[in-house]
Amino acid sequence: MSACKERLERFTTEQLIAIIMDLRRRVADLEAEVARLRKDSSNSSKPPSSDIVKPPRPTDGKGSGKIGGQPGHPRHEREPFGPEDIDSVMEHTLENCPDCQGPLVMARRKGRVVQRVELAENPVEVEEHRALVYWCRRCRKFQRAPMPPEIAGGGLVGPRLTALVAYLKGGCHASYATIQAYLRDVMDVRLSTGHLVKLTGKVRDSLSVPYGELLAALRSQGRLNVDETGHKDSGENYWTWVFRAELYTLFRIDPSRGSEVLVLTLGRQYEGTLGCDYFSAYRKYMGEFNVQVQFCLAHLIRDVKFLTTHPDRVTAAYGERVLEGLRRLFHVIHRREKMEEGRFQRALEKARRELVAVGKRAPERSEARNIAQRFLKHGQAYFRFITTPGIEPTNNLAEQALRFVVIDRRVTQGTRGEAGRRWCERVWTVIATCAQQHRSVFDFLHSAVHAHLAAQRAPSLLPNSS
Repeated sequence: MSACKERLERFTTEQLIAIIMDLRRRVADLEAEVARLRKDSSNSSKPPSSDIVKPPRPTDGKGSGKIGGQPGHPRHEREPFGPEDIDSVMEHTLENCPDCQGPLVMARRKGRVVQRVELAENPVEVEEHRALVYWCRRCRKFQRAPMPPEIAGGGLVGPRLTALVAYLKGGCHASYATIQAYLRDVMDVRLSTGHLVKLTGKVRDSLSVPYGELLAALRSQGRLNVDETGHKDSGENYWTWVFRAELYTLFRIDPSRGSEVLVLTLGRQYEGTLGCDYFSAYRKYMGEFNVQVQFCLAHLIRDVKFLTTHPDRVTAAYGERVLEGLRRLFHVIHRREKMEEGRFQRALEKARRELVAVGKRAPERSEARNIAQRFLKHGQAYFRFITTPGIEPTNNLAEQALRFVVIDRRVTQGTRGEAGRRWCERVWTVIATCAQQHRSVFDFLHSAVHAHLAAQRAPSLLPNSS
């Protein structure tokens, strides 16, 4: 104690105060750094996949019921097959009474009916096409009958099996080895990896026209939700962009994450409304070309939630005020169906004005001022959904479309060249668009492959197209 007291006596009061103030600043900086490191998908714009450890959700006594159907819920059963779908009917009869062996008379009661779906013993047909050769006595030469173009161009594998390979590869995230095992064990068909690669190449080429039609139609869409995620190609960083319209979705893989991708895809005079997050590329595109934007309110809520956990009390208090304003806004949104339209619009506009006013009054703290700048510079862009019908306040539609891509990325580990990138763009576009339009992905792939091999017009993914 005496040695410590001697060391303290060497400093003046002013020096001790300076040391204490410096330590306080260091503690504040460390607390802010700890708060930043604790960011996850619930209080920031980080994706859920970045959460290394997710805290357990509070149960508050709920969620202890049994799994499966709950009491009071309506029972859901699949519709039985119609007569046109049944290939064969087998009736099971009795010759005599199983109890007394007496004669039986057919009763007027409905018997038990079981409809069963089964694989054919051999689900694959092997065809042999022969182009016969003829001798022309007049020309004095041999003439060979032409093969149909879909046979000549298809080679060993027909369009339906080619579409199945594409469906397994693109829609089920299956590797070539998995597809080989499936074809060998289930269908008794043996194909090399190289042949499977050629088949997916044919499908990629068959989707070129439908994909190009959607790409050209993007610029005329009144509403688009846009997002992007990482993509690996031979170890290099690329970006998968998603453009989600009302009735179709298009994916584009590009080495850039900048606004030039938006310019290249949508042009400099896009007249619709872009739903997106607050990423700088969208802000630049918005500012340079005067594009209408709806920034995602869900991202804003997560950023505000982070402020409420900040160690600085002033910053946390500001975050609570803004979060309460957001709650009031969404309370109005959730009551839309219960309110008359005029009353709903007035209540929504009132909640917006109150939220913007609270958001602009930020304390002199860097994190709080960043949020306040959003309200000052882009307040209108956060609330365009109030005045523009059909605009969603969040960018959930684009984020949902990217979930399939993220799963595929984890399973396949990316691509290995331009051919792979084009394959991913087109098959992901088909899968997402067919889901939106309630169409069969397999049927569309089959139609596209058949048209490609037969040199016919490709089917279209454009809404209301023949």
